[in-house]
Amino acid sequence: MTNGQQDVLLDLLGAMGGHVGPTDFQKLLFLYTKECEQSASYDFIPYRFGCFSFTATADRRRLVDRGMLSDDEDGWVLTDTGRAYTAKRRQTGVMAGFVRRYGRLRGYPLVAEVYRRYPYYATRSTILDKVLTIAAERDAVARACPPKRGAGMLTIGYEGRSLEGYLNAILLAGVTLLCDVRANPLSRKYGFSKKTLSHACEGVGIRYEHVPELGIPSADRQELNVQADYDRLFAKYQRDILPRQTAAVQRIGRWVVDDGQRVALTCYERLPEQCHRRCVAIAVERQFGPLLASSHL
Repeated sequence: MTNGQQDVLLDLLGAMGGHVGPTDFQKLLFLYTKECEQSASYDFIPYRFGCFSFTATADRRRLVDRGMLSDDEDGWVLTDTGRAYTAKRRQTGVMAGFVRRYGRLRGYPLVAEVYRRYPYYATRSTILDKVLTIAAERDAVARACPPKRGAGMLTIGYEGRSLEGYLNAILLAGVTLLCDVRANPLSRKYGFSKKTLSHACEGVGIRYEHVPELGIPSADRQELNVQADYDRLFAKYQRDILPRQTAAVQRIGRWVVDDGQRVALTCYERLPEQCHRRCVAIAVERQFGPLLASSHL
């Protein structure tokens, strides 16, 4: 069985003839989500060759496992099973119009179209000078770069976010170091287990550090139903755990004060008042002062 997101991949690939190169398909999918969908099936980040979706790539692997796509390093290729599946699905007028507009565009002309229309997604490109030969176009990409920000500390939770939406949030905030304060950095949500998250951070130039000693044991995180439950948990955390982790708290502060990093503390919950990362931020500020001025993304 496929899901709605994966159906978009299959339908677009089928409409494009069933075989598209990996970079080309990322660009076509990006344009389709931007121009043809009210709510985007996939989010994207600025990456080495422009817009890129880790989530779409993970779904590609799932579709390979299900026999819908070939395990082909040269591109996205429908199998006979995938072709039969897409043939049963009626192509929408929106999809047909998209194919008429972009169906023949490939390679650098396609990449250039994306860079011109959406310059933020070209801001980490390693092929920018090859793709955009006009100085004014490259200047537009330079203006789209997130502004450099000074050392400091922020917090962010990944609840309700895609991996790409999460990465864009910390990129736009100028984060240079992501500090994971989960005791067990595993997640059923794609992209937020330690291995995948650290790899994704590396790909966009953000350093990843895991400080498990600042986590809360999962046994203590049961029956959190109302804010008062969280408040009791965090009072216990501040009383029993944080005082024993002075070295870990100081390590975070030193990353900011001594190394000039802009650090984001991360865990699951979207609301900082329901996450222990807020307690960690307070502990760091108590030792290192208001210079850190933490904020919450």
